[in-house]
Amino acid sequence: MLLPEAFPGIILASRSPRRRTLFSETGFDVSICDLDADESFPAHLKDAEVAEYLAWKKAHSFHGDYSGRVLVCADTIVVHEHKVLNKPVDETEAFSMLSRLSGSEHRVFTGVCMKYGERERVFHEVTEVHFRSMSEQEIRFYISNFKPFDKAGSYGIQDWLGYTCVTRVNGCFYNVMGFPMSRFYRELKEFLSDAQ
Repeated sequence: MLLPEAFPGIILASRSPRRRTLFSETGFDVSICDLDADESFPAHLKDAEVAEYLAWKKAHSFHGDYSGRVLVCADTIVVHEHKVLNKPVDETEAFSMLSRLSGSEHRVFTGVCMKYGERERVFHEVTEVHFRSMSEQEIRFYISNFKPFDKAGSYGIQDWLGYTCVTRVNGCFYNVMGFPMSRFYRELKEFLSDAQ
């Protein structure tokens, strides 16, 4: 069985501080670099297809050298009633998103693309999240104090909103943070075994 020290090095191409934190605590040999990529997607794609497409798109926009290492790119989206809620552009959009999520459930999809040599694998993980009803004052307090403009759906489950407003999570908690580490570990082992 492969353990982290036996894996080839990993290049995580991501600007997400949550992903960086998760990878720094795994025991992998990880190099982290920024990656700016356009996050638009074709209108016909739905839910998991969007997350997988964006992860794939990010991986194919990476132009650095990753020879001998595994390149990992990911994208997390929030889907509420089949509408994709990505990162908000301003306070108004953040308020609109959180108002939609208040008192309801939504799904969080993270797409992951791994590239190693000439091979690649794309997969996704999905988690259901339930919010209690939130008042306008609570939503405005959260936006004002936690500035969730770099987060899909305008919230972080690991901060105040997650502590006080999430009533139930069905699936991987870390997927909602931004990366499904348990699923990734299983997929990576299989991916590398297939390469041998």
